[in-house]
Amino acid sequence: MGVELDLEFTADGVPILMHDDTVDRTTNGSGPLNKLLFSELRKLDAAAKHRLSERFRGERVPTLQEAVEECIKRQLTVYFDVKGHPDEAAAALKELFQKYPVLYNTSIVCSFEPKVIYRMRQADPNVVTALTHRPWSLSRFGDGTPRFSSAWKHHWMQVLDVLLDWAHHHLLWNLCGVSAFLVQKNFVSPDYVQYWAARGVEVVGWTVNTAVEKQYYQQLLKINYITDSLVEDCEPHY
Repeated sequence: MGVELDLEFTADGVPILMHDDTVDRTTNGSGPLNKLLFSELRKLDAAAKHRLSERFRGERVPTLQEAVEECIKRQLTVYFDVKGHPDEAAAALKELFQKYPVLYNTSIVCSFEPKVIYRMRQADPNVVTALTHRPWSLSRFGDGTPRFSSAWKHHWMQVLDVLLDWAHHHLLWNLCGVSAFLVQKNFVSPDYVQYWAARGVEVVGWTVNTAVEKQYYQQLLKINYITDSLVEDCEPHY
C-alpha cells in the first residue's frame, strides 16, 4: 500500500505538497502558489474544501519532509509526483533520499516532464523513476474535449501528441532510465502491459476509481494502480 505525494514549491523555495499551481481548489485561500511565501501558505486550511472537512478542520499544507516522515513511520510506499521545477525538485529529493535511505527501496519519482526525471537520474542514479503519460494530452482535456477552439492549433497539437507518444514509447523511457511507466487507465490492456514488460518496465494505471475498473486491474491485468480511495467506489476520473 502506498500514497502519491504531489511536489510543488512556494515562492521562497520551500518544497511542499500541492496538486494544483494555485491554492484555490483545495484550501480556503486564493492565488498562484508561486506567489505565496511558505509562512503565508501555512496559515491556510488544507482541508477547507475536502468532503471530510469537518473531521480535519484546520489541517495545514505539509512540507515535503513532514509528509515523508509520516509515510516512513507508517511504512507506506511513496510515489513522488513532481509537477515541474526540474533542478529544484532533483536537489530537494536528493537531499531527502540521503537523509532517509529507506526511500531508495520504498519510493519512486514520477513526472509528466521528462526533464524532471532526467535531472533526478543525473542527481542520483540510484533513485527509482517513472514517466507519467496521457495520450492526446496536448490537444485534449482528460474528458476528451479539445483544448483549443482554433482548428489549426488543435491540428498542430494533435501532430505534437503523436510525436510525444512515439517518443515516450521508443526513446524517452530509455533515455531517462525509468523503471515504471504511469499511464492513464483507459489506455492499458494486457498487450500494453506485455509491451513494457518486454522492456523491463512496470506499468501503473491512473486513476482507477470505480469497482469495475479496480476489478479489471486486479483480476485481469494484475498490475498496480493509483486510486482516490481503497475503501469505496469513487467517481470515474480522467
